[in-house]
Amino acid sequence: MADPTIPKTTTPSAKNAVQVNVFAVHGVDPEVQAYAMAKYSRSALSMKESLKEISEQKAEQFLNTFYFQYGHRSIADLAHLAFAIERLSILAAIVLVDEQRWDGQERSTRYQNFKKSGYYVPDFGTETKCQETYCATADFLFAEYDAFTDAMLRYYTAHVARPEAMAEDAYTRTLRARAFDNSRYLLPLATNTSLGQIVNARTLETQIARLLSSPYAEVRNLGGLLKDAAKEPAFNVQAEALRGLVEEIKASDAALGAKAEQQLQRPIRVAPTLVKYANASEYEIATRKELALAAAEIMAGAAITPAPLVDLVEDGSLEVEIAATLLYSACHYSYRQVRERVESLTAAQRDEIIDLGLRHRGPHDELLRSFHAGQRFCFDILMDIGGFRDMHRHRRCTQIEQGFTQLHGYDTPPDIVAAGLQERYEAAMQRATLSSDQLASAPDPHAPLYLLPMGFRKRTLFKMDLAEALYIAELRSGAAGHFSYRNVAYAMYEEVAKKHPGLAPYFRVTDVKEPVDLLKR
Repeated sequence: MADPTIPKTTTPSAKNAVQVNVFAVHGVDPEVQAYAMAKYSRSALSMKESLKEISEQKAEQFLNTFYFQYGHRSIADLAHLAFAIERLSILAAIVLVDEQRWDGQERSTRYQNFKKSGYYVPDFGTETKCQETYCATADFLFAEYDAFTDAMLRYYTAHVARPEAMAEDAYTRTLRARAFDNSRYLLPLATNTSLGQIVNARTLETQIARLLSSPYAEVRNLGGLLKDAAKEPAFNVQAEALRGLVEEIKASDAALGAKAEQQLQRPIRVAPTLVKYANASEYEIATRKELALAAAEIMAGAAITPAPLVDLVEDGSLEVEIAATLLYSACHYSYRQVRERVESLTAAQRDEIIDLGLRHRGPHDELLRSFHAGQRFCFDILMDIGGFRDMHRHRRCTQIEQGFTQLHGYDTPPDIVAAGLQERYEAAMQRATLSSDQLASAPDPHAPLYLLPMGFRKRTLFKMDLAEALYIAELRSGAAGHFSYRNVAYAMYEEVAKKHPGLAPYFRVTDVKEPVDLLKR
């Protein structure tokens, strides 16, 4: 007997069984697509009907009204754009990809040989001696990079036997990647790289504004090029094939060929409307200068105290966290050292620091990232730049970067020591440091930083929740990973386990002290 308390299920009739309609959309200009999707909130038309109705001109008019006049910036989230950025320095690439809403891939220093990549040369004006020093040092570092790659590959092949089941080319390729893990520490930040990114138009707009506000001349120029690329005709992969098709049509029917040419070969501009007002942020520029002065005054020339690889700093009031983070972003002190100094200030002095981060904010400016506060886990990480580039990919957290500097020294890969190359490695690092110092009089004040090899350390504050801390610790401690970020990930786990022992059993980490099979990637 049926239970009367359980409602009966019914089979919908053909009349009531309305089918959900799902389809992919292809071949639409990004801004037109954004307009069509935005129309769902303002029209009962279907996507297909909207796309038939919309023209490029209508899309521009709509975006000018709703995006710029009414401030509906979420519309730009609907336009996704693909860009290739090639032959930029590793330094500029680190700045470029520092977006929380960013998807892309960069050339890997673990899997590609960079010996012929070339490098960025700042504008030295008439300072030819500075330029000679710069280029000679960069050339030297590239030569050492090549030599260390070969030397480390010989070291690994001498110490790691090839399994019978493993092909010779796979064996060599795997160990060469391990060699790159070490030799990449010698690549200077000037090294040319390339990357591809797919971002929505809102992220592109903020990215361009941030790049145009950068203290680096190369990065400001990159911001202008990115803005131009969004407004100018995009590269069309099918252009050559379409050109041939149009010529065939013209040969048969001139009028039809002209019509085909107009439709098939029209220039596509991915976001000419959405980026036209993307300019340098006076808020960011002015605030950066004032925070640097404030940090120098408040820290009063204190020595930078030694810090561990990873330091988990918890607790404290929200006001202390915000003020400390603002100052941290403008100096080279550890977060713990800055926070302790901020805690010693009066409430009025802390409020003044917070005010520095807000007083120049315009009506359309987003808050600085330092105001992303309140996460439980704040990891202050001091690691080599090469390994940081991998950690930088974790975007479900807030990252507050400090600038590049010599102040924290450099890391030496253990296998370089084991291979008997430590003395040569240290000599290369010392030459890079000396040459960097000799460029202090260069017209571009940031020229010395480009000579810093990726083995030099960089400090970044990572703020996150428990789920992200667990994810990073598990993923990055894996045996196939690079030894640098493996150590960081495991140290993150150890910091959490020390302060929250009840959570430790839930971290499925790989112990970095265990031997690693170098043939597993």
